[in-house]
Amino acid sequence: MAAAVISMTTAALDWVSVVFDAPLARAVVFGVHIDGHLVVEVLLIAVILFQLTRKSYKPPKKPLTEKEIDDLCEEWVPESLHPPITEEMKVEPPTLESAAGPHTVIDGKKVVNFASANYLGLIGNDKIIDSCVASLEKYGVGSCGPRGFYGTIDVHLDCETRIAKFMGTPDSILYSYGISTIFSVIPAFCKKGDIIVADEGVHWGVQNGLYLSRSTVVYFKHNDMTSLEGTLEKLTRGNRQAEKIRRYIVVEALYQNSGQVAPLNEIMRLKEKYRFRVILEESHSFGVLGNTGRGLAEHYGVSIEKIDIITAGMGNALATDGGFCIGSARVVDHQRLSSSGYVFSASLPPYLASAAVAAVNYLEDNPTVLTTLRSNVSLLWKGLSDIPGLTIASDPSSPLVFLKLKKPTSSSKCDLELLNKIAERALREDSVFVVSTKRSVLDKCHLPVGIRLFVSAGHTVSDIKKVSDSLRRVAALVLAEHI
Repeated sequence: MAAAVISMTTAALDWVSVVFDAPLARAVVFGVHIDGHLVVEVLLIAVILFQLTRKSYKPPKKPLTEKEIDDLCEEWVPESLHPPITEEMKVEPPTLESAAGPHTVIDGKKVVNFASANYLGLIGNDKIIDSCVASLEKYGVGSCGPRGFYGTIDVHLDCETRIAKFMGTPDSILYSYGISTIFSVIPAFCKKGDIIVADEGVHWGVQNGLYLSRSTVVYFKHNDMTSLEGTLEKLTRGNRQAEKIRRYIVVEALYQNSGQVAPLNEIMRLKEKYRFRVILEESHSFGVLGNTGRGLAEHYGVSIEKIDIITAGMGNALATDGGFCIGSARVVDHQRLSSSGYVFSASLPPYLASAAVAAVNYLEDNPTVLTTLRSNVSLLWKGLSDIPGLTIASDPSSPLVFLKLKKPTSSSKCDLELLNKIAERALREDSVFVVSTKRSVLDKCHLPVGIRLFVSAGHTVSDIKKVSDSLRRVAALVLAEHI
């Protein structure tokens, strides 16, 4: 059919050319011979220009009446600003009525709390409270301005100096909100045209930073160094253009979505082999991993100077808020002019900076708190080793203990419903507060859902036994058909 149409069109054009060629056979204008083809082409151009310049919409000859306008307005339905709200979204989480320490109060009932990342048990610590009170009396609550516009207070500089000294880096920079640290740092360094190789299990804050950077993002399999090496090899092999652009590896030290610990020694080997930079997110490893809590570099014995950029939130181990980024002086100085979370946000309230300094001092002065934390993690592992229907997916050194289903159902939604039932019954029947993984519709992580237990140095042996016994009993009842 298409061939027939083409042949007919060609024949018609030839006929038109012949018709115009006859009278114009001897026509010459300014030394140019005028034939039928030229005439046809000029006519076609004129038609195209006419079509491009004409109005695409012709107003009605008769204007609409008021009634017609009202009818059209009533029929118009605006597009929704958000996706449909499901019943699952309407569920209200438990509300805490006291501090989120190892024990808290929910609905007037005292419960054992394994839902808060209070790793060092510093919530309610007297020294930290005293430092906050003194700071409130001296500075008030807020700073009422970004760091570059009269929002810098001496305690901010003290906090940056203290963190840099503790981590052994030349400098550090303080952010006013924990999760905004990583998704401000990534776009500050990574731009359109750059290449980022990221773990598929990174949490939403990292994902948002990758999106805002507008870089080319390639994901590798979660915590799989064979997949990472294959991805780096594919991107760089025979690609001369890749050598001229900036390239990054983005990983979490301790993954929020799985409790796994990144193998930093292998990552650094691949970084040097393929000449990539590394951005390391340490919100759940800072103050926890390593002999003295200095994070993943200390945990693996890697020189911290080899890691290009390290970020961390202070809302977990340090029991305060805000975040920081550490690195070379050039890395830090660049952010003071280019990082949106630093430049445009009001600075961290002074009392929270004071709390961070007090928490770091406490960690350095009381190294046994890490011994207690690791002992509690080991006890919980033993208590949950034979839990029916569930298995521990996290790293043995991780205080974020992640339980997932041994036999997942057909969908993550069904899996999450089962896990929610376990968490709800443990709270209702045994006064044990645990949480399942809840992900936003914006979260692109596709790792299995599970139950997260945040172990604290403030938990007692009886707390560990209570949560272990409760989860074993409730899991056996809820997952009876799935075991």
